[in-house]
Amino acid sequence: MPTALPPEGWQWSSLTEIARLESGHTPSRKYREYWGGNIPWIGIQDARANDGKCIQYTQETTNELGIENSSARVLPENTVCLSRTASVGYVVVMGRPMATSQDFLNWVCSSHLAPDFLKYLFMAEGEGLLRFASGAVHQTIYFPEAKAFHICHPRLPEQHRIVAILDKAFDGIATAKANAENNLRNARALFESHLQVVFTDAWEAGQLVRLADLATDITDGDHMPPPKVASGVPFITIGNIAKDYRTINFSDTFMVPREYFDSLKPNKKPRAGDVLYTVTGSFGIPVLVKERREFCFQRHIGLIRPKSDLHSEWLYYLLMSPQVVRQAHDGATGTAQKTVSLKVLRGFKVPRIPLANQEVAVAKLNTLATATQRLESIYQQKLIAFDDLKKSLLHKALSGKL
Repeated sequence: MPTALPPEGWQWSSLTEIARLESGHTPSRKYREYWGGNIPWIGIQDARANDGKCIQYTQETTNELGIENSSARVLPENTVCLSRTASVGYVVVMGRPMATSQDFLNWVCSSHLAPDFLKYLFMAEGEGLLRFASGAVHQTIYFPEAKAFHICHPRLPEQHRIVAILDKAFDGIATAKANAENNLRNARALFESHLQVVFTDAWEAGQLVRLADLATDITDGDHMPPPKVASGVPFITIGNIAKDYRTINFSDTFMVPREYFDSLKPNKKPRAGDVLYTVTGSFGIPVLVKERREFCFQRHIGLIRPKSDLHSEWLYYLLMSPQVVRQAHDGATGTAQKTVSLKVLRGFKVPRIPLANQEVAVAKLNTLATATQRLESIYQQKLIAFDDLKKSLLHKALSGKL
C-alpha cells in the first residue's frame, strides 16, 4: 500500500494488526459427496460476477463433510475476500458465513476496521495490487506479501461516514450505468429489428439461390504458416477483427514479405468491395473491405468477392441478417472451435433481388447504421465516464478529501 503522509486524523497500520488473514481451500472434486449443501463456496467466477458487492449466493456449495475433509473453513459474515491469483483484484464481502477457494486472501476485520471501508480500499488500489504479485504463468499475491500490507485509515466513525457516501454515490452510478447499457442494447436492437424486416421482405420477394451464385470467388486465406518480417505487407488474423464494430484493426498485425504476398492467387488478395467473413472460432462476423491497401489474411477468414449485380454493402448486410446467421450456426462443425466450412459458406441459401432494390435497401440501412453507431459512441463514452467517476470518488474518499 502507499507510504505517503496520512491525512489529518488518519493513521497507517499493518493490515494484519486490525484484520485476521485467512486462506481458502477447495474440497477434493474426486468426491461428489463433498459438494452440494448449505455452505456457499466462493470461486473466482463468483468474484468476477459480484466484484465490489456483498455476496449472498455462490455458483457452488459445499457441506460439513467437504469442510471436515479439507483445509477449507467457514468464515464469518462480513469477511472481505480479495482474489489473489490469475485474476488479481476482485473483491467481495461475505453476506453470510461462507468458504472460499485458495484463490482468495480473506480478511476478517476487527472492531477497528469496517469491512466495507477495506473493500473500497482494495477497489481503489485496482491494478496497483499487481505490484505485490509475482509468478511466471499466473500473477499471484503470495501470503508473505499479503501479510506485509499496510493501510491508511481514519477512526471507525469516519470510516462509516465515508462508506455511507460511497455506497450512495456508487448506487447512483450503478443505476445510471444500467440505464446507459440498456439504451445501448436498445439502439442495437432497433438496427437489428430493421435488418430483419429488410431481409424478411427480400426472402419473400427474391429468388433463393446459393451464395456462390452471387460471387465470383468464395475462398479463404493461405493454409500454410506465413513467414514473418519486421516490415512488409500486413497479415490479418481473427484477432485483428473488431467484433463489435466489424472492422479491421491494422495497428497490431504482423508483416509478411512482399515476395510471399506477390505469390498469392488474386482471390486471396482482398480488394475494396470484397467482404471478409470469419469462419473459425468467432465465426460469422462480416467485414466490408473499404481500404484500398494491400494485405492478406489467415485461413480462419473467408473472402467473398461479389459479382457485378451484387452490391458489396448489400452482401455485407446480408451476411449479418438473422436468416444467414441461423444457417451459419446450423452448418458450423467442430467441438473445440466451431468452423463454417467453405462448402457451407458457398451453399448459404440467399435471395437474389434486382440491383436497384439492393441500392434502396442499402441506403436505408446505412442511414440507420450511422445513427446507431452515433448513439453507441455516446453511450460508450458515458460508460467510460461512469468508471472514471468511480475512480475519482474512491481517490478523494480514501485520501481524506470527502
